Amino acid sequence: MGSKIEQLIENNLKWAEQFENINPGIFNKLSKQQNPNYLWIGCSDSRVPANTIVGLQPGEIFVHRNVANLVNHSDMNVLSVLEYAVKVLQVKDIILCGHYGCGGVKAALEQKEHGIVDNWLRSIKDIYSVNQKTFQELSNELEKIDLLCEMNVVEQVRNICHTSIVQNAWQEGQEVSVHGVIYSIKDGIIKDLNISIRSIDEIETIYQLNK
Repeated sequence: MGSKIEQLIENNLKWAEQFENINPGIFNKLSKQQNPNYLWIGCSDSRVPANTIVGLQPGEIFVHRNVANLVNHSDMNVLSVLEYAVKVLQVKDIILCGHYGCGGVKAALEQKEHGIVDNWLRSIKDIYSVNQKTFQELSNELEKIDLLCEMNVVEQVRNICHTSIVQNAWQEGQEVSVHGVIYSIKDGIIKDLNISIRSIDEIETIYQLNK
């Protein structure tokens, strides 16, 4: 092994020892089960570590991350995570967290090729297209990116609620809330975007999947 991976392994040994000393028996407990109350869907950006920024320990939050925190209905990865979190782990709250200055959102605004990721980011371009008049009124490019970051969070919250996974849970009486928040890398603060959906009645009729 190279020196870089050896450093990570050394760091892990120190962390494991310290974590066990602070929380005696924690690894034995975690090895038997996980019982998180939260599902976190966030961006892959290395500066936005879910557990750290909300002050939670291993075992307390179930996490899925991808480029630009998207919930695409053709993505079996995010849907599998969502189904497991809702049906098996019985999480109470699903948190969709974006972040300002997101590179994926910035790339979606650019009219140039970035590679295969362009296909992944297509839905963000759609958000921009629908709200193009609003963006044209903004002269500052950073303002456009940050507004699109916020709009993307709202859209992904709706996408979560439009899945049969979440709607079936609601219809079966399971308490599940979906929230949209956004993180600022500049100051480490999470902003509540005031979008929380708790029942099938709170989404547009066309998306409701009634049995």
